[in-house]
Amino acid sequence: MTVARFWREQENRYNLIGVKCGNCGKIYFPPKDMCTDCHRLSLGKMTGHKISGTGKVVTYSIVHEGPEAFKMQIPYIMAIIELDEGTRITGQIVDCEPEDVKIDMPVHTVFRKIHEEGKSGVIHYGYKFRPTIPIKSESKKED
Repeated sequence: MTVARFWREQENRYNLIGVKCGNCGKIYFPPKDMCTDCHRLSLGKMTGHKISGTGKVVTYSIVHEGPEAFKMQIPYIMAIIELDEGTRITGQIVDCEPEDVKIDMPVHTVFRKIHEEGKSGVIHYGYKFRPTIPIKSESKKED
């Protein structure tokens, strides 16, 4: 099996896979071994759960100075997303101008390139978020 195929066939590599507590039903992403609400009652009861990938922006920040690997993306938007399942995760907002991001804006996951590794050229992919409703920037609206 090739290295690319090995990574491609890992279910949690290309999906948002979390866990659901079999005791209270709370969902976690990334996965945990024990529910923070039920504690010991959840041991052995945490089961895999595919996250819907839809949610809304809770808060966000526009990054103007970032790590070297992300210099080509500046400015970019990082946000805390509350997923429909109730869990909150951090993700980048794409396909949207920084001035168009709003609190409570509906978003959904997309699979995108995260960065490319130096001279080896290995490309790392992962989830990002994009607006669910098409956004028109004030500066781009037609008169």
